Amino acid sequence: MSHPQNDMITWRMMLRKVPSIVRALPRVIRGMRAANVTDPAQPCGLGWHFEQATLRHPDGAALLFGDRVLSYREANERANRIAHHLQAQGIGKGDVVALFIENRPELLLSVLAVAKLGGICAMLNVAQTQSALVHSLNLVSPVAIVVGAELVSAYDAVRDQVSIEAQRSWFVADQPSDVVPAGYIDLMEASAACSTDNPASTAQIFFNDPCFYIYTSGTTGLPKAGIMKHGRWTKTAVSFGRIALDMGPDDVLYCTLPLYHATGLCVCWGSAIVGASGFAIRRKFSASQFWDDARRFNATTLGYVGELCRYLLDQPPSASDRDNRVTKMVGNGLRPGVWAQFKARYGVEHVCELYAASDGNIGFTNVLNFDNTIGFCLQHWALVDYDHDNGEPVRGPDGFMRKVQTGGQGLLLARIDAKAPFDGYTDPEKNRKVILTDVFEKGDRYFDTGDLLRSIGFGHAQFVDRLGDTYRWKGENVSTTEVENVLLQHPQIAEVVAYGVEIDNTNGRAGMVAITPSESLAALDMRELLQFAHGQLPHYAVPLFLRVKVQMETTGTFKYQKVKLKQEAFDPDKAGNDPVYAWLPGSDCYVPVTGQLLAQIQGGQFRY
Repeated sequence: MSHPQNDMITWRMMLRKVPSIVRALPRVIRGMRAANVTDPAQPCGLGWHFEQATLRHPDGAALLFGDRVLSYREANERANRIAHHLQAQGIGKGDVVALFIENRPELLLSVLAVAKLGGICAMLNVAQTQSALVHSLNLVSPVAIVVGAELVSAYDAVRDQVSIEAQRSWFVADQPSDVVPAGYIDLMEASAACSTDNPASTAQIFFNDPCFYIYTSGTTGLPKAGIMKHGRWTKTAVSFGRIALDMGPDDVLYCTLPLYHATGLCVCWGSAIVGASGFAIRRKFSASQFWDDARRFNATTLGYVGELCRYLLDQPPSASDRDNRVTKMVGNGLRPGVWAQFKARYGVEHVCELYAASDGNIGFTNVLNFDNTIGFCLQHWALVDYDHDNGEPVRGPDGFMRKVQTGGQGLLLARIDAKAPFDGYTDPEKNRKVILTDVFEKGDRYFDTGDLLRSIGFGHAQFVDRLGDTYRWKGENVSTTEVENVLLQHPQIAEVVAYGVEIDNTNGRAGMVAITPSESLAALDMRELLQFAHGQLPHYAVPLFLRVKVQMETTGTFKYQKVKLKQEAFDPDKAGNDPVYAWLPGSDCYVPVTGQLLAQIQGGQFRY
C-alpha cells in the first residue's frame, strides 16, 4: 500500500519534470486561454465546439459503438436534423429537455441537438425508477422528454405523475424492429427530412448559459440537480482534452462510464470533441470484454473510475494484456494500491487522475503525471482543520478557520469568486448548506466540498476520504478508504465496503465491513482474517463487524450503496441472507451474530 509520506513531491521530482513541462508549455498557455471564456459575446460550449471539430476533421470518426462508426460530419448533420425538428416544435433557449436513454450514439446526438438550441439537458440516471425518477423529473420541470426504447416501461410507469405533453414525448428506437409505443413520436423519423445545416442558435450560446442538469446523489437518498453551464463545460473539456491529455484526430477515447454523469459526459466526451478525436462507447462496462473493445476501437485513451480499474486487475492475466494502443487515461478514484499495478500490467504511461465535484466550483488535474495524486489546481483552495465529532470545520478564537500544514490533511474549501463561480443546485436551500462565509477574512465565501484531502507539496493534493465516510472510534478517525485498501490485499477478498455503525451506549461508530469473498464463504478462515486485519491496521481501525455478501449493490458509477448498509448495520434480521459476524472483545475470531448475541451487544454485556 502506498504510504502518504512516500507520496510527498520533492524538488528533485519536480526538476525531473522540467523538460516535459517546457515542451507542454505552449499547449498549456493556448489551452488556458481557450478554457477561460470571459467575453460575454464569445460563442462557446458543446454545440459550438462540436461544429469546430467537424470543420477541422469532417471525415474523422466521432462516435464509435459496436460495429457502427459515425464521422464528425455525419454526427453533426444528424444532430442538426434533430435540432431543427425540436426547434419547429417550439423548443428553444432555456427550455429543459429530459433525456432517458442508455449509453448509445442516439443519447449523444440528442444531447448535442438540445445543446445547439441552448436548451438544458436533464441527464436522467437510467437506473432510476418509480419515486426517484418522478423526483428527478419534477425537480427541473422539463417541457419535453426523449426516451429510449429500452427505458419506455420505466417511464410509462411514472408518466401520469409528470406533466409532459404527449406531443413533446419523443421515442428513440433501439432495434430496427422496435415499434413506436402509443403516446410517443419517433424522433429519428420525425426529423429525417429536416435541414442538416448548423442551426443559427449555436452561435448565440455564451459562457453563462446552462447546458446540463447533472444529478448527484443526495445525502437523503433523493438526487440533487447540479447546474453545468456552457462556460464550465468548455473549461472542463479544454482543460482535459487540450491541456492534460493533448488529444488529437488520431486519438480514440474509450468510455464505459455512464454518460449521465459529468466524468463520462463532460470530461471524456468533451476531451474527445476538443481534440476532434473518436469517442468509443459501450452500453455497460464489461471487465471481460474491455480490452477486446479497446483493441477493436484502436483506443489510445481510457475513461475510468477507480473500481473499474480494480475489476480489470481482477481479471486473469493474459498474454495480450499489453497488446493495446492505450497510453493515457482520465478519471477519478484510482487507489494508491492499484495505481502502479495498473500502469505496469497494461502499459499505460499517463494516469490523468482528476478531482472535481460536478456540483462544485473546483477541479484538480494530474497534468504532470505524478503517481498517487489528483494533481494541482490553479484556483484558490485551502485545507482546513475539521472536527469529526460535530462534523464542522474548526474556527479559532478569532472566529476564522485554520489551514493545515503541508503533509497534513484537512477539509477542502474552494474560494467562490469571479474566476471560480459556484453554479450551484436547483434548490437554494442546498446551496446555503455548502457555502461558508467569513472563512479567513470578513466577507469571503468558500464552497465546502465535504472531502478530506492531504497536501503533498508543490500545490499537489491527494484524496483521503469523503467526510461522510470517515468515522470516529476510540477517539481516533478511521478512514474507510484505508480499511478498504488494506482488506482488498487479502487473497480471499474480492470486494470491500467499510463504514461506521453505532453500538448502543458507546461513543462514536464501530467499524464494519461488507465483503464479497473471491471464492466462497467456506474458504474464509475467520480467525486468520482477524489476524490479517490486526497485522495491517491500527487496532482501532480493525472492523468489529463483518457482513458477507455474494454480490455488492452499486450505483451507476460503481459507488457502493453505503447508506443502506449503515442502516442495516449488524442486525441479522435486516441483513437478509447475508451472514453477519462480530469480533467480541477478548476473542481471537469473528463469530456469527444471532438475535441473542445482538441483544447482548446492544445491552452492553461486552466492553467495547
